[in-house]
Amino acid sequence: MTDHETAIDAVSIVIPHYGDPASAQSLVMQLRAQVDAPIMQVIVVDDASPQPFPELEGVQLVRRDRNGGFGAAVNTGMLAAVHDAVLVLNSDLDLPDDFVGDLCRAAAPWMPAVCGCHLTGPDGHDQWAGRTFPRTRHYVIEWLTVLARFRPRLHEAIGHDTRAVVRATVPVDWVVGAVLLMPTELVRSVGGFDEGFHMNCEEVDLQRRLRARGIPSIFLGSVTAVHAGGGSSDDGRRRAWVTHARLRYARKWHEGPGRLRAALTAASVVNLASNGLRRLAGRRVEPVTVFRQELACLRPARTDQASRGRA
Repeated sequence: MTDHETAIDAVSIVIPHYGDPASAQSLVMQLRAQVDAPIMQVIVVDDASPQPFPELEGVQLVRRDRNGGFGAAVNTGMLAAVHDAVLVLNSDLDLPDDFVGDLCRAAAPWMPAVCGCHLTGPDGHDQWAGRTFPRTRHYVIEWLTVLARFRPRLHEAIGHDTRAVVRATVPVDWVVGAVLLMPTELVRSVGGFDEGFHMNCEEVDLQRRLRARGIPSIFLGSVTAVHAGGGSSDDGRRRAWVTHARLRYARKWHEGPGRLRAALTAASVVNLASNGLRRLAGRRVEPVTVFRQELACLRPARTDQASRGRA
């Protein structure tokens, strides 16, 4: 914690939009209803959505010419930010009426920092918003079908920081990007988000670069938001994007994309055998189809190959 606290009395809020505008519109309405909040500049970035976001009073709308993903949309929004603090919000959030004010007050003693909050799903289950930097073993354990039923007890094994729970305030390696309160100029100084990540890992990468400049990531468990998640893409495309992002992250941060790809391929072979046994036991599963789908996710994508020079 810093020796002196500077109040956050104004914040630029960036909301990326893609898909059905209803969720982003709902979030804007929730921001209008905030009580005891700082001055807010609300920026919605339409990331070349097939369903455009409408013009709304009090909203600064920025339209991108092409879809670039979460990081690119946030970077575009930050170009319009006028305040010292920027709050990035996923469009699929449900916020209490005192959320922005409470978050800014909780974050003030830690600034400059990247601050996130406690997140739950609509079902009330914890989404583990505070995490440790990814390792190959985290991704392999997530990939293994045979471990799926044990996953609720494998939090540390897949990178969840189990200290980061409701009402706790702790420094963590990184906080999930659904809610990110950050110092605007410091984020700009490191080049913002790496736009080579289309979906997933971009917030981890940014927080690692900021950490190298001494900027910590703080989980603020005294503030909670509900996060639906996964609303802007189908499961198949999302899994491929996530896998390619993880391979790119491994390359960029010297974790070894070849090692990760080999480890996940081996895990897919284990999944094939496990699913074969499940099929023999009468379960409705297609082992070969699943195996092919997993291998397809692991093939280098055109964007993944092109990103090597920028990593």
